[in-house]
Amino acid sequence: MAPLTVLFATRRILGIDPGLRVTGFGLIVSIGGRLQYVASGCVRNTGGELPERLKIILRDIGSVIVEHHPTEVAIEKVFVNANPQSTLLLGQARGAAISAAVLAELPVAEYTALQIKQAVVGHGKAAKEQVQEMVRRLLSLSVAPSADAADALACAICHAHGGEGLHGLRRGRIL
Repeated sequence: MAPLTVLFATRRILGIDPGLRVTGFGLIVSIGGRLQYVASGCVRNTGGELPERLKIILRDIGSVIVEHHPTEVAIEKVFVNANPQSTLLLGQARGAAISAAVLAELPVAEYTALQIKQAVVGHGKAAKEQVQEMVRRLLSLSVAPSADAADALACAICHAHGGEGLHGLRRGRIL
């Protein structure tokens, strides 16, 4: 019997949970619907002017791309916050992360937090702890990743399953 890598295309998916203070990232490999953890972490900004923070996100996500060679990127969409200024700032952080992917000529897919939570947990109003635990289980990790890294990994998992995740499994479409 041929190994899975011969029968199915290998996808290296970088998930990104953008934030101006903390941007989570997580890389998984998807082979024929089977998921494998590769790496995760956070880009942390401790302060400074906005342009400097955006530069750090662009540079560090670019470094993750160079180090891990993803074939595609999935990123969480911006949600409209009660504070319009916060929404605009988050959008700029997201733009810096997307720019790193585009500079590397990688395709970028976008998912809402609702889509990601539905795909990974089964409902869109899941708590952060539920997302962390499901990511731990789905990727067979010994400990749950940090909240930001778990959100990024969840975004990658959502993308690996075509945005359907557990719902697709229930209908027998993803295996």
